[in-house]
Amino acid sequence: MKKFQVLVMLLWLSVCLAGAVESKIQLVHGPYLQNLGPDEVTIVWLSDKPSVGWVELAPDDDTDFYATERPKYYDARNGVKNTSTIHTVKIKGLKPGTNYRYRVFVQEVLSHIGHKVIYGNYASTDVYSKKPLVFKTSNPADNAVSFAMVNDIHGKNDVLTNLVSKCDLEKTDFFLFNGDMVSVFNEENHIFDGFMDTATKLFASEIPMYYTRGNHETRGAFATEFQRYFSPKEENIYYMFRQGPICFVILDTGEDKPDSDIEYAGITVYDEYRTEQAEWLRQVLDSKEYKEAPFKIVVAHIPPIGGWHGNLEVENKFMPLLRDAKPDVMLCGHLHRFIHQEATAQTPFPIIVNSNTAVLKATADPKELKIQVVDVDGKVLDQFSIKK
Repeated sequence: MKKFQVLVMLLWLSVCLAGAVESKIQLVHGPYLQNLGPDEVTIVWLSDKPSVGWVELAPDDDTDFYATERPKYYDARNGVKNTSTIHTVKIKGLKPGTNYRYRVFVQEVLSHIGHKVIYGNYASTDVYSKKPLVFKTSNPADNAVSFAMVNDIHGKNDVLTNLVSKCDLEKTDFFLFNGDMVSVFNEENHIFDGFMDTATKLFASEIPMYYTRGNHETRGAFATEFQRYFSPKEENIYYMFRQGPICFVILDTGEDKPDSDIEYAGITVYDEYRTEQAEWLRQVLDSKEYKEAPFKIVVAHIPPIGGWHGNLEVENKFMPLLRDAKPDVMLCGHLHRFIHQEATAQTPFPIIVNSNTAVLKATADPKELKIQVVDVDGKVLDQFSIKK
């Protein structure tokens, strides 16, 4: 009988220990970089259990990461650390054109009742057995910039991997995701299984990605959660930024059919949204940052080409302002085919519609912007330059 009781006790202990091992908190997605600028960056990562999170930052010098306690930047809101599985930290006060090493942490929150908080295990990115992750802030004063753009991936990780392989990551400052990276947003896994885990594995922990929402990201029960993962610390998901000699204006073109269409079930108000965005666009196109940049690029998922409602909204609400502001080029997607529309008397800048099976690569200095479009087979679909 005693032997039986001992065996039962041992079995119970083994089950408890196994459960403890299985329940240890983990980092499950990320980290990846968002909205990197000359003096700031936002870092996003996810854990599998509710937790508090923070980023530790170190200069990219010869010191070991463990040489001293590194400053911590917490995922917090209004003075309270967030307990969540999604962690976002915006670090400010950085130096332009400077490399920084970092690691992200989480600590599980087992219970929070009143003023009593019970914490569990930690998890973090590895700085012991591998080199710490590194990012470099942008610098508007740089004389050169290099970037790449993909769009309309629709959850095809093999296509994304193929297109990224066409880029020299050592010489690529950032990526543009120009919409429709998934087909529908019904749950969180659609983001990470669809493209973001692949992007993180390939580059996004150290090379920033700027996201232009497409019409398919607006679909599904999870669509309203988009900004928790992309541009999470920004006021809007349309925005402007400067990298080297280029000023980028990122537009959000919304859906491609009228708000009253049966497909949207009465849940959308994109006509009003684009009208509000046009007022913002009017202001940024008149800004010093836009006007003083040697080159200006507008990024929008839906092009002003075609007769659908979304195309016409872009044409009627955004294009009159853009024609007056005269950007150097407009980069679009959406149509799943490549189009190079040359500048005309009416539209004094070219419009490039990238296909869903090609990557657009670009480099620029203050005198010349070079653009090349390469498909999944390595064939050059287009190559041109704009000179000042």
